[in-house]
Amino acid sequence: MVATEWTQEKVSSRLVRYSDLRPCTTAFIDTHSPGSDKKENFTIIGPGVAENPDQFVHINIPHGFNIGAARQPAGCINSQHSHETAEVFVVHTGRWKFSLGETATDGDIELGPGDSISIPIHVFRGFTNVGDGPGFLFAVLGEDNPGKVTWAPYVFAAAEEHGLILLENGRLVDTSKGEEVPAGEDPMPPTTADDVMGLRRMTADEINECVVREVELDKTSTDVFGDAGLTSSPIVGAANDDEHMQAGKMAWPHGFHLRRWQFRPAYSTPWHRRDEAEVIMVHQGSLTYIWDGGELVMHAGDILTAPIGLARRYESGDGEAAIAYVVRGGDSPAALSLTS
Repeated sequence: MVATEWTQEKVSSRLVRYSDLRPCTTAFIDTHSPGSDKKENFTIIGPGVAENPDQFVHINIPHGFNIGAARQPAGCINSQHSHETAEVFVVHTGRWKFSLGETATDGDIELGPGDSISIPIHVFRGFTNVGDGPGFLFAVLGEDNPGKVTWAPYVFAAAEEHGLILLENGRLVDTSKGEEVPAGEDPMPPTTADDVMGLRRMTADEINECVVREVELDKTSTDVFGDAGLTSSPIVGAANDDEHMQAGKMAWPHGFHLRRWQFRPAYSTPWHRRDEAEVIMVHQGSLTYIWDGGELVMHAGDILTAPIGLARRYESGDGEAAIAYVVRGGDSPAALSLTS
Protein backbone atom coordinates (compact mmCIF):
# COMPACT_ATOMS: atom_id res chain seq x y z
CA MET A 1 0.00 0.00 0.00
CA VAL A 2 1.50 3.33 -1.03
CA ALA A 3 1.62 6.30 1.30
CA THR A 4 -1.32 8.10 -0.34
CA GLU A 5 -3.58 5.13 0.52
CA TRP A 6 -2.84 5.44 4.22
CA THR A 7 -5.66 7.81 5.05
CA GLN A 8 -6.25 9.30 8.48
CA GLU A 9 -9.05 6.79 9.01
CA LYS A 10 -6.93 3.76 8.08
CA VAL A 11 -4.01 4.68 10.30
CA SER A 12 -6.38 5.68 13.13
CA SER A 13 -7.77 2.13 13.03
CA ARG A 14 -4.30 0.93 14.09
CA LEU A 15 -4.29 3.11 17.22
CA VAL A 16 -5.81 1.83 20.47
CA ARG A 17 -6.22 4.54 23.06
CA TYR A 18 -5.98 3.69 26.73
CA SER A 19 -9.39 5.28 27.28
CA ASP A 20 -10.91 3.02 24.60
CA LEU A 21 -9.55 -0.29 25.88
CA ARG A 22 -12.29 -2.88 26.25
CA PRO A 23 -11.59 -5.27 29.13
CA CYS A 24 -12.79 -8.79 29.72
CA THR A 25 -13.35 -9.56 33.40
CA THR A 26 -14.01 -13.27 32.79
CA ALA A 27 -11.17 -14.14 30.44
CA PHE A 28 -9.72 -17.05 32.42
CA ILE A 29 -10.63 -19.97 34.61
CA ASP A 30 -9.72 -18.16 37.84
CA THR A 31 -11.87 -15.07 37.32
CA HIS A 32 -14.58 -16.13 39.79
CA SER A 33 -12.05 -17.17 42.43
CA PRO A 34 -11.85 -14.74 45.38
CA GLY A 35 -8.73 -12.57 45.09
CA SER A 36 -8.65 -12.92 41.31
CA ASP A 37 -12.19 -11.84 40.45
CA LYS A 38 -11.46 -8.13 39.90
CA LYS A 39 -8.81 -8.37 37.21
CA GLU A 40 -9.26 -6.99 33.70
CA ASN A 41 -7.67 -8.64 30.68
CA PHE A 42 -7.08 -6.85 27.36
CA THR A 43 -6.35 -8.42 23.97
CA ILE A 44 -4.96 -5.57 21.89
CA ILE A 45 -3.15 -7.12 18.92
CA GLY A 46 -3.72 -10.77 18.01
CA PRO A 47 -5.89 -13.44 19.66
CA GLY A 48 -3.92 -13.73 22.90
CA VAL A 49 -4.60 -16.65 25.24
CA ALA A 50 -8.02 -15.71 26.68
CA GLU A 51 -10.37 -18.63 27.38
CA ASN A 52 -13.57 -16.64 26.94
CA PRO A 53 -14.89 -16.36 23.35
CA ASP A 54 -16.39 -12.98 24.30
CA GLN A 55 -12.90 -11.48 24.74
CA PHE A 56 -12.69 -8.43 22.47
CA VAL A 57 -9.73 -8.27 20.05
CA HIS A 58 -8.89 -4.65 19.21
CA ILE A 59 -6.61 -5.28 16.19
CA ASN A 60 -6.78 -8.67 14.51
CA ILE A 61 -3.76 -8.37 12.23
CA PRO A 62 -0.98 -11.02 12.41
CA HIS A 63 2.29 -9.50 13.63
CA GLY A 64 4.28 -12.59 14.63
CA PHE A 65 3.59 -11.63 18.26
CA ASN A 66 0.64 -10.57 20.41
CA ILE A 67 0.13 -7.42 22.47
CA GLY A 68 -2.10 -7.58 25.52
CA ALA A 69 -2.46 -5.96 28.90
CA ALA A 70 -3.69 -6.54 32.43
CA ARG A 71 -5.21 -4.08 34.86
CA GLN A 72 -5.78 -5.07 38.47
CA PRO A 73 -6.81 -3.28 41.65
CA ALA A 74 -4.57 -3.36 44.69
CA GLY A 75 -4.24 -6.88 46.11
CA CYS A 76 -5.66 -8.62 43.04
CA ILE A 77 -3.91 -11.86 42.01
CA ASN A 78 -3.38 -13.52 38.63
CA SER A 79 -3.14 -17.23 39.50
CA GLN A 80 -0.16 -19.52 38.81
CA HIS A 81 0.10 -20.62 35.19
CA SER A 82 2.62 -21.25 32.40
CA HIS A 83 2.77 -20.36 28.71
CA GLU A 84 3.98 -22.10 25.56
CA THR A 85 5.60 -18.99 24.05
CA ALA A 86 7.58 -16.04 25.37
CA GLU A 87 5.79 -13.66 27.76
CA VAL A 88 7.22 -10.22 28.47
CA PHE A 89 5.68 -7.60 30.74
CA VAL A 90 6.40 -3.88 30.95
CA VAL A 91 5.03 -2.17 34.05
CA HIS A 92 3.10 0.93 33.06
CA THR A 93 1.62 1.82 36.45
CA GLY A 94 1.61 0.33 39.93
CA ARG A 95 3.90 -2.02 41.77
CA TRP A 96 3.79 -5.72 40.97
CA LYS A 97 5.06 -8.93 42.53
CA PHE A 98 5.81 -11.84 40.19
CA SER A 99 5.78 -15.21 41.96
CA LEU A 100 7.22 -18.52 40.73
CA GLY A 101 6.27 -22.15 41.16
CA GLU A 102 3.16 -24.29 41.40
CA THR A 103 2.02 -22.66 44.64
CA ALA A 104 3.88 -19.34 44.25
CA THR A 105 6.54 -20.38 46.76
CA ASP A 106 9.67 -20.85 44.58
CA GLY A 107 10.61 -17.18 44.76
CA ASP A 108 9.33 -13.77 43.80
CA ILE A 109 10.48 -10.40 42.56
CA GLU A 110 8.90 -6.93 42.60
CA LEU A 111 8.82 -4.48 39.69
CA GLY A 112 7.76 -0.86 39.36
CA PRO A 113 6.91 1.52 36.50
CA GLY A 114 9.22 1.18 33.51
CA ASP A 115 10.63 -2.19 34.62
CA SER A 116 10.44 -5.21 32.27
CA ILE A 117 10.42 -8.96 32.84
CA SER A 118 10.69 -11.87 30.37
CA ILE A 119 9.38 -15.09 31.91
CA PRO A 120 10.63 -18.25 30.15
CA ILE A 121 8.18 -20.76 28.71
CA HIS A 122 6.98 -23.72 30.78
CA VAL A 123 7.55 -21.95 34.10
CA PHE A 124 4.71 -21.43 36.57
CA ARG A 125 4.24 -17.73 37.23
CA GLY A 126 1.60 -15.49 38.76
CA PHE A 127 1.48 -11.80 39.53
CA THR A 128 -0.11 -9.60 42.16
CA ASN A 129 -0.67 -5.86 42.29
CA VAL A 130 1.08 -5.00 45.56
CA GLY A 131 0.71 -1.24 45.12
CA ASP A 132 -1.79 1.07 46.79
CA GLY A 133 -4.02 1.64 43.77
CA PRO A 134 -4.86 0.16 40.36
CA GLY A 135 -1.94 -1.06 38.27
CA PHE A 136 -1.52 -1.67 34.54
CA LEU A 137 0.86 -4.01 32.69
CA PHE A 138 1.67 -4.07 28.98
CA ALA A 139 2.21 -7.67 27.83
CA VAL A 140 3.90 -9.19 24.76
CA LEU A 141 3.36 -12.85 23.83
CA GLY A 142 5.37 -14.66 21.17
CA GLU A 143 4.01 -15.98 17.85
CA ASP A 144 0.71 -15.34 16.09
CA ASN A 145 -0.89 -18.19 18.04
CA PRO A 146 0.60 -18.24 21.54
CA GLY A 147 -1.16 -21.49 22.45
CA LYS A 148 -2.97 -22.32 25.65
CA VAL A 149 -2.37 -21.61 29.31
CA THR A 150 -1.37 -24.45 31.68
CA TRP A 151 -2.86 -23.75 35.11
CA ALA A 152 -1.54 -24.95 38.44
CA PRO A 153 -3.66 -27.80 39.89
CA TYR A 154 -5.19 -25.66 42.66
CA VAL A 155 -6.66 -23.28 40.07
CA PHE A 156 -8.97 -25.99 38.65
CA ALA A 157 -10.31 -26.92 42.09
CA ALA A 158 -10.95 -23.30 43.07
CA ALA A 159 -12.64 -22.55 39.74
CA GLU A 160 -15.05 -25.47 40.02
CA GLU A 161 -16.04 -24.35 43.51
CA HIS A 162 -17.08 -21.03 41.97
CA GLY A 163 -18.87 -22.36 38.90
CA LEU A 164 -16.25 -22.34 36.11
CA ILE A 165 -15.25 -25.35 34.02
CA LEU A 166 -12.53 -25.20 31.37
CA LEU A 167 -13.13 -27.40 28.31
CA GLU A 168 -10.46 -29.26 26.35
CA ASN A 169 -10.99 -26.86 23.45
CA GLY A 170 -9.99 -23.97 25.74
CA ARG A 171 -13.49 -22.57 26.22
CA LEU A 172 -14.97 -21.69 29.61
CA VAL A 173 -18.37 -22.90 30.82
CA ASP A 174 -19.95 -20.79 33.58
CA THR A 175 -22.32 -23.03 35.52
CA SER A 176 -23.18 -20.13 37.84
CA LYS A 177 -25.05 -18.66 34.85
CA GLY A 178 -26.83 -21.93 34.08
CA GLU A 179 -24.43 -22.99 31.32
CA GLU A 180 -23.74 -26.68 30.82
CA VAL A 181 -20.88 -28.62 29.26
CA PRO A 182 -21.98 -29.11 25.62
CA ALA A 183 -22.71 -32.62 24.43
CA GLY A 184 -19.64 -34.26 22.93
CA GLU A 185 -17.20 -31.90 24.62
CA ASP A 186 -15.07 -32.79 27.63
CA PRO A 187 -13.67 -30.73 30.50
CA MET A 188 -9.95 -30.05 30.44
CA PRO A 189 -8.23 -32.62 32.69
CA PRO A 190 -6.68 -30.79 35.66
CA THR A 191 -2.92 -30.45 35.62
CA THR A 192 -1.38 -33.52 37.26
CA ALA A 193 1.63 -33.99 39.52
CA ASP A 194 3.49 -35.50 36.53
CA ASP A 195 2.63 -32.44 34.44
CA VAL A 196 4.03 -30.20 37.17
CA MET A 197 7.23 -32.25 37.32
CA GLY A 198 7.71 -31.70 33.59
CA LEU A 199 7.84 -27.91 33.97
CA ARG A 200 10.92 -25.86 34.76
CA ARG A 201 11.41 -24.44 38.24
CA MET A 202 13.23 -21.15 38.76
CA THR A 203 14.56 -19.35 41.81
CA ALA A 204 14.33 -15.65 42.58
CA ASP A 205 18.01 -15.27 41.65
CA GLU A 206 17.38 -16.90 38.27
CA ILE A 207 14.34 -14.76 37.45
CA ASN A 208 16.34 -11.65 38.38
CA GLU A 209 18.42 -12.37 35.25
CA CYS A 210 15.18 -12.02 33.28
CA VAL A 211 14.46 -8.50 34.57
CA VAL A 212 15.58 -5.10 33.28
CA ARG A 213 15.04 -2.20 35.65
CA GLU A 214 14.27 1.19 34.16
CA VAL A 215 17.23 2.69 36.03
CA GLU A 216 19.58 0.36 34.12
CA LEU A 217 18.47 1.45 30.66
CA ASP A 218 20.45 4.67 30.33
CA LYS A 219 23.67 2.66 30.63
CA THR A 220 22.95 0.84 27.34
CA SER A 221 21.23 3.58 25.35
CA THR A 222 22.14 4.52 21.78
CA ASP A 223 21.68 7.94 20.17
CA VAL A 224 19.42 6.96 17.26
CA PHE A 225 19.85 9.95 14.95
CA GLY A 226 23.11 11.41 16.25
CA ASP A 227 21.60 14.56 17.73
CA ALA A 228 20.75 13.37 21.28
CA GLY A 229 17.04 13.85 20.60
CA LEU A 230 16.05 10.18 20.77
CA THR A 231 17.86 7.42 22.62
CA SER A 232 17.01 3.74 22.31
CA SER A 233 17.81 1.13 24.96
CA PRO A 234 17.75 -2.63 24.28
CA ILE A 235 15.67 -4.89 26.53
CA VAL A 236 14.83 -8.01 24.47
CA GLY A 237 16.65 -9.00 21.30
CA ALA A 238 19.97 -9.44 19.55
CA ALA A 239 22.57 -6.78 18.84
CA ASN A 240 22.37 -4.64 15.71
CA ASP A 241 25.72 -3.33 14.52
CA ASP A 242 24.09 -1.16 11.85
CA GLU A 243 22.35 0.83 14.59
CA HIS A 244 25.27 0.54 17.03
CA MET A 245 22.82 -1.25 19.33
CA GLN A 246 24.08 -3.85 21.75
CA ALA A 247 22.03 -6.89 22.67
CA GLY A 248 19.33 -6.61 25.29
CA LYS A 249 19.81 -8.34 28.62
CA MET A 250 17.21 -10.86 27.45
CA ALA A 251 18.96 -11.65 24.16
CA TRP A 252 17.65 -15.19 23.67
CA PRO A 253 15.11 -15.73 20.84
CA HIS A 254 11.60 -14.47 21.58
CA GLY A 255 10.23 -13.95 18.07
CA PHE A 256 10.29 -10.20 18.70
CA HIS A 257 12.52 -7.57 20.26
CA LEU A 258 11.74 -4.81 22.74
CA ARG A 259 13.40 -1.45 23.28
CA ARG A 260 12.74 1.72 25.23
CA TRP A 261 12.66 5.05 23.44
CA GLN A 262 13.31 8.28 25.33
CA PHE A 263 12.69 11.60 23.54
CA ARG A 264 13.82 14.97 24.76
CA PRO A 265 10.94 17.49 24.87
CA ALA A 266 9.90 19.15 21.58
CA TYR A 267 12.04 16.84 19.44
CA SER A 268 11.23 15.78 15.87
CA THR A 269 12.88 12.76 14.27
CA PRO A 270 13.98 12.66 10.64
CA TRP A 271 11.72 10.86 8.16
CA HIS A 272 12.40 7.12 8.13
CA ARG A 273 10.78 3.75 7.55
CA ARG A 274 10.86 0.24 8.97
CA ASP A 275 10.51 -3.04 7.09
CA GLU A 276 9.13 -4.99 10.04
CA ALA A 277 6.15 -4.69 12.37
CA GLU A 278 6.61 -1.87 14.88
CA VAL A 279 4.28 -1.36 17.83
CA ILE A 280 4.65 1.73 20.02
CA MET A 281 3.37 1.59 23.61
CA VAL A 282 3.48 5.09 25.12
CA HIS A 283 4.62 5.07 28.73
CA GLN A 284 5.07 8.75 29.54
CA GLY A 285 4.38 12.10 27.89
CA SER A 286 2.98 12.49 24.40
CA LEU A 287 4.14 11.54 20.90
CA THR A 288 2.82 12.58 17.52
CA TYR A 289 3.04 9.99 14.73
CA ILE A 290 3.28 11.76 11.35
CA TRP A 291 3.07 10.31 7.84
CA ASP A 292 2.32 11.63 4.36
CA GLY A 293 -1.41 11.80 4.83
CA GLY A 294 -1.98 12.76 8.42
CA GLU A 295 -0.87 12.63 12.04
CA LEU A 296 -1.97 11.11 15.33
CA VAL A 297 -1.19 12.35 18.83
CA MET A 298 -0.57 9.56 21.34
CA HIS A 299 -0.64 9.81 25.12
CA ALA A 300 0.42 7.57 28.01
CA GLY A 301 -1.16 4.13 27.72
CA ASP A 302 -1.95 4.44 24.00
CA ILE A 303 -0.74 1.74 21.58
CA LEU A 304 -0.08 2.15 17.84
CA THR A 305 1.01 -0.39 15.25
CA ALA A 306 2.80 1.51 12.49
CA PRO A 307 2.24 0.34 8.89
CA ILE A 308 5.23 -1.62 7.60
CA GLY A 309 7.29 0.33 5.06
CA LEU A 310 5.40 3.60 5.50
CA ALA A 311 7.66 6.63 5.89
CA ARG A 312 7.07 8.27 9.27
CA ARG A 313 8.49 10.62 11.84
CA TYR A 314 7.75 11.25 15.51
CA GLU A 315 7.46 14.47 17.47
CA SER A 316 7.51 14.67 21.27
CA GLY A 317 5.47 17.17 23.24
CA ASP A 318 6.80 20.42 24.68
CA GLY A 319 6.48 19.31 28.31
CA GLU A 320 8.13 16.30 29.94
CA ALA A 321 10.35 13.87 28.09
CA ALA A 322 8.37 11.25 26.18
CA ILE A 323 9.05 7.57 26.84
CA ALA A 324 7.72 4.67 24.78
CA TYR A 325 8.36 0.94 24.68
CA VAL A 326 8.66 -0.42 21.16
CA VAL A 327 8.09 -4.00 19.99
CA ARG A 328 9.36 -5.12 16.58
CA GLY A 329 8.89 -8.45 14.87
CA GLY A 330 11.65 -11.02 14.45
CA ASP A 331 14.73 -12.02 16.43
CA SER A 332 17.21 -10.05 14.30
CA PRO A 333 16.45 -6.31 14.45
CA ALA A 334 16.86 -4.50 11.16
CA ALA A 335 18.15 -0.96 10.87
CA LEU A 336 15.77 1.84 9.94
CA SER A 337 16.02 3.50 6.53
CA LEU A 338 16.18 7.29 6.32
CA THR A 339 13.89 8.85 3.73
CA SER A 340 13.63 12.32 2.28
